[in-house]
Amino acid sequence: MNEQTEQTQNGVVIVGAGMAGVQTAVALREQGFEGPVTLLGAEPHQPYDRPPLSKAVLLGTAEGSAFDVDFEGLGIELRLGTEVTGLRAAERELDTEAGPVPYGVLVLATGAQPLTLPGTEGVPGVHLLRTLDDAARLRPVLAAAPRAVVVGAGWIGAEFATAAREAGCEVTVVEAADRVLAGALPAEVAEPMGRWYAEAGAELITGAKVAGIEEGRVLLADGRALPAGAVVVGIGARPATGWLAGTGVQLGPDGSVTADAYLRTSLPGVYAVGDCASFPSARYGTRLLVHHWDNALQGPRTVAANILAAEAAKVYDPVPYFWSEQFGRFVQYAGHHGGADTLLWRGDPAEPTWSVCWLRAGALVAVLAVGRPRDLAQGRKLIEAGLLLDPAKVRDTRTPLKSATA
Repeated sequence: MNEQTEQTQNGVVIVGAGMAGVQTAVALREQGFEGPVTLLGAEPHQPYDRPPLSKAVLLGTAEGSAFDVDFEGLGIELRLGTEVTGLRAAERELDTEAGPVPYGVLVLATGAQPLTLPGTEGVPGVHLLRTLDDAARLRPVLAAAPRAVVVGAGWIGAEFATAAREAGCEVTVVEAADRVLAGALPAEVAEPMGRWYAEAGAELITGAKVAGIEEGRVLLADGRALPAGAVVVGIGARPATGWLAGTGVQLGPDGSVTADAYLRTSLPGVYAVGDCASFPSARYGTRLLVHHWDNALQGPRTVAANILAAEAAKVYDPVPYFWSEQFGRFVQYAGHHGGADTLLWRGDPAEPTWSVCWLRAGALVAVLAVGRPRDLAQGRKLIEAGLLLDPAKVRDTRTPLKSATA
């Protein structure tokens, strides 16, 4: 019996019962693993999907978003309300409040935790939106239609502002940078998206730092005070890996577990997947940290395959993908535009639908599609294929993107 077989027979323990953790457990069963699988979740709720929290659950059009998974039927042991506090690799054990949990193979799928504004802990009316409990606390607040202030004009800020407007709230969005999506998209692409706020009746204040939050108002560094019946902070998230400090699991400057191309960590028999893990991309020549749903869906299949692999391991090098529903628009993005040398528009950003394509050395590396799902689907395949494109054909919206090859 080889070491890998012996370890898997001792069972796989997965820390984190979000999308990445649940999908890892399911993938192990789908790929034929018959040993013990234990899923540890810090929250007391049945494992659930997060995207509906900022939409249907928040607005009361859905009660919850629990995964449709028969854990008992699959022989997956669920331990909910179990927070993991430590890892002792030499003993192959996890520390929890309920006592030690031994593992044969360990999968880290702890996700990310939202960043908070210093000094706002315990201030009444200040909310984050990451968990089911967060959404449950916010739903009756929104139903009362208060004047809401959103701190942060990123993806989650835009989605919450959209929901708040639908609930009838007056909304002001405050962003420290000089534009929306400053950390995600170039200025020329973000600029037309910034106009969507006013069109939806939301006030957008950019270049404004929050000096403090008091009950009922948000204080800006320039002296302004914004009345606020509710404040939602959406300024980003950081991998939930603080508990791994000193365990031997290598962490990057961004707090992510630095997994290798097979999603293995620096410790033997320990893998990492989803929002908590970065991985090297040969496709893009850089290390990627992807905080999006599709990564938490795709990565687990690779982890499961590599746990079960007797010989050849499977490399994880996806074309990242995500979507956002905001202000009546369906926004999709595939790829990674960090190393692109050419930006091409397909359509007029003043119109309801348009796309942007990024090329590197003539090949498509990323595409952003607003209300143009075909551009996204075809662009994603072109990125995977690494085909060279004709810029004139890319710009011509009458030419299907799949036909824009050079």
